[in-house]
Amino acid sequence: MNKLELQKKAVEVRKGIVTGVHSAKAGHPGGSLSAADIFTYLYFEEMNIDPANPKDENRDRFVLSKGHTAPGLYSVLANRGYFPVEDLKTLRHTGSYLQGHPDMKHIPGVDMSSGSLGQGLSTAVGMALAAKMSGKDYRTYCLCGDGEIQEGQIWEAAMFAGHRKLDNLVVIVDNNNLQIDGSVADVCSPYPIDEKFKAFNFHVININGNDFDEIDKAFAEAKATKGMPTAIIAKTLKGKDVSFMENQASWHGKAPNDEEYAIAMEDLRKVGDALC
Repeated sequence: MNKLELQKKAVEVRKGIVTGVHSAKAGHPGGSLSAADIFTYLYFEEMNIDPANPKDENRDRFVLSKGHTAPGLYSVLANRGYFPVEDLKTLRHTGSYLQGHPDMKHIPGVDMSSGSLGQGLSTAVGMALAAKMSGKDYRTYCLCGDGEIQEGQIWEAAMFAGHRKLDNLVVIVDNNNLQIDGSVADVCSPYPIDEKFKAFNFHVININGNDFDEIDKAFAEAKATKGMPTAIIAKTLKGKDVSFMENQASWHGKAPNDEEYAIAMEDLRKVGDALC
């Protein structure tokens, strides 16, 4: 896909996020919207995957360590063809397979059940190590939140990955600078994030995580990096492209009402029209 096609697809992913959370009357739109461009690039450009064969043993793996942003993952999976986009409206409903956090047993395309913050990277490291031990060339990608990396288990996993030189592992930190209680810098500062990963023997790339040109260059650089894992620190805008959600910690974990939903979808329609 070219840049314009990716931008248009990201708008559709964001529409799916807002639609799902509104229908559920619960969920986490802010961090899903900030990471929508990363989700879109991974599933439409970067990863070796096949929606018709979601359990292919040679596929690339993805772990959503910040599992509460499941609306973003579900929307990109639906738009990529793993299941019907219409099913996004069943998010968190009783009996729906699309629950509040990813479930690998019931959702096509989900490689790991996640939601307990801090644990996803350990799983991703295990997947990357398994590929090395079995002689497979699949790559593993893990998306973490900048609030999530306040968890100690993240750094235990990073230490292991760096020590084992897992160059088939890419960690992406969605650095939107906001968590449920406010600014990550105020709650428990993880900064400087890049220097911390460097100290754990990672190749580190800092980017604007809402710019597809920078995203593209970063993943190409990660693929060319040998002998060490890569951490992409992606500076993003929480609630991106929804006017009243942008850079607002209050939209970390609540759903828009009917009036807010209409405004959000109109905002996204305008973003999409501007690309045409």
